[in-house]
Amino acid sequence: MIFFQIRLPRVLLGLLAGGALAMAGAALQVIFRNPLAEPWTLGIAGGASLGAFLARVCPFLWLAWGPLNTSQALALLGAAGALGLVLALARRSGGAGGQTLLLAGVTLGVVCGGAIMVISGFISPWKLAEFHRWLLGGLDAADWASVGALAALAVPGVALLLAQARNLNPLGLGEDMAAGQGVDVARVRRWTAIGAGLASAGVAAVAGPIGFVGLLAPHAVRKIVGPDARLVLPCSFLFGGALLAACDALGRWAAAPLEVAVGALTAVLGGPLFLALLARRRGPA
Repeated sequence: MIFFQIRLPRVLLGLLAGGALAMAGAALQVIFRNPLAEPWTLGIAGGASLGAFLARVCPFLWLAWGPLNTSQALALLGAAGALGLVLALARRSGGAGGQTLLLAGVTLGVVCGGAIMVISGFISPWKLAEFHRWLLGGLDAADWASVGALAALAVPGVALLLAQARNLNPLGLGEDMAAGQGVDVARVRRWTAIGAGLASAGVAAVAGPIGFVGLLAPHAVRKIVGPDARLVLPCSFLFGGALLAACDALGRWAAAPLEVAVGALTAVLGGPLFLALLARRRGPA
């Protein structure tokens, strides 16, 4: 019972969540031609987390249909709204492909996190205790229902991203180069954004805000298999899933009998890498 009802769902949830975030990060880095792009730094994860949190704390917003519920729907709306707002702000500033995009995304993520904290102030402590682990980003509440809920959004998102893998290679060389090879740039961008949004929303609705997996895994994979997106995307899925599952196991082991939330561990690992990559970037914002 412990293995099949507790351990196995938790490991599968970590593998699927980490893999979805890593593949989304790998694809977003190509379409925006920015090595720092990923669901967390672009604000997608923050918007999805805010939407999922609203569904969880507002009884009149909560509806469930088997493994599906309004948390996933609002997370998806939050992810779409966040990405649209970040792109609009970046284009308005003339920096849709540079650090302006990241600045807008990180700022929006902070705003979404602040909104969650403000809403938390109006919730009773007993009610808030139910969402504490979710707010930190954790897998400790994993069961087969949560695995099914994550798969309902993450699997279609991963499939959409894999379907665009062949077109991501020319797009990584520039929009003009890709268009010259017959690639419909707008269509690839659109479906990649939809796939990344589905993956991020699925993770946020079930496991909460987990950041930097989409940054760590693709960079590690590219150093091993090279830049070919047809290899980078599936390998990022495998590496990201293994990374998140390993971080979850480390969080259980390091502070036993207590647990360290996996979202906190990924932030500790990914934050310094993000700063190092940002410091190495050259050119105007």
